[in-house]
Amino acid sequence: AFDEQHLAATYPPNSYGNNDQIYVMYHGTTSRSAQSILKSGFQQSSDGMLGPGVYLSRDPEKASRYPIDHPEHDRVVIKVVVNVGRVKAINYQNHPLQKTWHNEGYDTAWVPPNCGMVKSGLEEDCVWDPKRITVIDIIKPKPVQGDGGGAWGYR
Repeated sequence: AFDEQHLAATYPPNSYGNNDQIYVMYHGTTSRSAQSILKSGFQQSSDGMLGPGVYLSRDPEKASRYPIDHPEHDRVVIKVVVNVGRVKAINYQNHPLQKTWHNEGYDTAWVPPNCGMVKSGLEEDCVWDPKRITVIDIIKPKPVQGDGGGAWGYR
């Protein structure tokens, strides 16, 4: 078992501890995809900002925005625990390892908050191996405070 409060206090979303730490993270998806994930587990995406992997965030607000162009009523957030392994910070666009971090022996790529990589300024993680992820719950998305970008605040 793990202690969520201890994890949150020990490793805030603006830093990472040593290798092989366990973190609570969130993945935003559709109701249908959530059922598939519960049945068969996460699958690696074929590509993305950080290349192939499973995209997550330690910030539930970030996960609540996804899928971006999907109706709000059908969005869900999957709460997971992740053993992040070796973590590589990708903290600017066109970082030399932005899509190749796994080839250099890293298990997770991490975009720190407010580094200019994502419009929202919220942190994001890409986990290479779905086996590092354990689903613990499905929750409703958090309402996102926005700047006029719709009810979820995405711009």
